[in-house]
Amino acid sequence: MTPNTVTVDGQEVKLPIYLDNHATTRVDPRVLDEMLPYFREKFGNAASRSHQFGWEAEAAVEKAREQVARLIGASAKEIVFTSGATESDNLAIKGVPHFSQVLGEVGDRNRDHVITCVTEHKAVLDSCKHLEKEGYRVTYLPVGKDGLIDLGDLKRALDDKTILVSIMFANNEIGVLQPIPEIGKLCREHGVLFHTDAVQAIGKVPVNVEEQNIDLASITAHKLHGPKGIGALYVRRKNPRVELAPMIDGGGHEHGMRSGTLNVPGIVGLGKACELAGQEMAAEAARLRALRDRLKDKIFAGL
Repeated sequence: MTPNTVTVDGQEVKLPIYLDNHATTRVDPRVLDEMLPYFREKFGNAASRSHQFGWEAEAAVEKAREQVARLIGASAKEIVFTSGATESDNLAIKGVPHFSQVLGEVGDRNRDHVITCVTEHKAVLDSCKHLEKEGYRVTYLPVGKDGLIDLGDLKRALDDKTILVSIMFANNEIGVLQPIPEIGKLCREHGVLFHTDAVQAIGKVPVNVEEQNIDLASITAHKLHGPKGIGALYVRRKNPRVELAPMIDGGGHEHGMRSGTLNVPGIVGLGKACELAGQEMAAEAARLRALRDRLKDKIFAGL
């Protein structure tokens, strides 16, 4: 045994041991292999549609868009690539009310109320604080001892000025799963759009935007063995059609919702990570559950 290893049940384990997958995950070697050509020989700009290098990059982006969409039961046209979950949360939470105020497309211009939860990620909470500074009203729902919101509280908080509800799918600290289908159904009944920060759920538990009544969903690659710095926002196109005011202008990329030269290698990595998650999610969940239970049993037995 070397100083950087420890023996556990007769097996040598390298130190330090990483136990923080809710913060980030190691890139899967298969994801990295898929990305590497787009750093080297296939380095074109996906917006350069006049030559082969650009065509190859664009094709790779569209393939990844399909891969991401397939994992969550969406269509490829509903996937907008971003730099990660924080940008996706900002785009959804600010983009919906800002679009309504400017163009009056969602209800009327007086819909100035957003509902979220006290246990949300800072990307959501700080976006809501920003809206409050602009004059919007924000309701922060409490949670019970089980970490769940009360659907009765949500129903009572909804009013004729509510435009958006944002509730996290899976909590990054305690792992609790909110009743997403029921929240979405309630929002649909009241004509309110529903956004969920789904980064800790996608690739871990089944997510289907149609079955779960989700209108916007934030996604990031590095939580499911993809690269950091790339994510996506699911934006529903019909029943209802969701419109967003962009935060970044210039070039009209991503249906005009998120301008900027696309991170082709990162997008390819996100797509591959989503494909692998769709194929291996059930088996991986069972494997992780067994590891968790083994650790818990050892701790409770005093090791």
